[in-house]
Amino acid sequence: MTVSRSHRRLRAFTLVELLVVIAIIGTLVGLLLPAVQAAREAARRCSCLNNTTQLGIALHNHEFHTGHFPAGVINPDGPIKNEPVGQHVSWTVQVLPYMEQNSLFRMFDQQAGAYAEVNDKLRRANIVVLRCPSSPGPRGGDQGGNSAIAWSSYAGCHNSVEAPIDVGNDGLLFLNSRIRFDDILDGSSNTLLLSEHIFPEPIGGISPEELGWPSGTRATLRNTGRIESLSKRRFTGLVEEEPAENGLLTVGGFGSYHPGASVIGMADGSTRAMSDSINLEVLHALGSRAGGELPSADW
Repeated sequence: MTVSRSHRRLRAFTLVELLVVIAIIGTLVGLLLPAVQAAREAARRCSCLNNTTQLGIALHNHEFHTGHFPAGVINPDGPIKNEPVGQHVSWTVQVLPYMEQNSLFRMFDQQAGAYAEVNDKLRRANIVVLRCPSSPGPRGGDQGGNSAIAWSSYAGCHNSVEAPIDVGNDGLLFLNSRIRFDDILDGSSNTLLLSEHIFPEPIGGISPEELGWPSGTRATLRNTGRIESLSKRRFTGLVEEEPAENGLLTVGGFGSYHPGASVIGMADGSTRAMSDSINLEVLHALGSRAGGELPSADW
């Protein structure tokens, strides 16, 4: 008796079919990556917004308890130079008790100054709320041991245009300032308190990263004279070159590692986004506390 068997023919993918599948997967991944990156950036921007809000609350709590905002920088005289020489105690140090950093505040010797040896270890302390998650670079003590000075992604507004940090500035945080809400004649909702800043190559003096968050120099103070770009030495509203001898007094403007806009905190406690393409006249107006400009929604 003969038994017939049916043989099932096994069929595999051809090379062409495999290439088509790989191409489809590659296309889908290519379409998905921008969405993933956008979602991550949205999360980082949200975290930065929270940091700005927390710093604004700390500044307002200081004003509530003392009757005035902290000095942008404490120093016997001015103008302030971008070098580790002087007392240079920043507003950031002064609001530490309102940022749940009481221990750090008590240990910091303000009289000795921001660069004193007694404060050297404290300068390397990384404070999470001072760091925008989109900012690249070292984070102080949490990378490389205690070798790096910790720095801040946020700066207070000292003046409406580019000028050295001094006692005559028209912003809210400047040399030995004691600004009260009554001094903000333009209205707290129309006056910039703080924002992000980036770290382009220094025009002169010491890089802000080397000065750190305790330093009341351009490391923690900026002005609304311009919006700084991530592109090397390219700024809005300022010529690209400046005399090298002016570098120690050059402060610089605000800027962000977020694409298209910076996160800012206003004197009324609100936080919002400020476009990189903001009108320069409006930008200058936001930086002054009593400039007498009419309020504008064009930003």
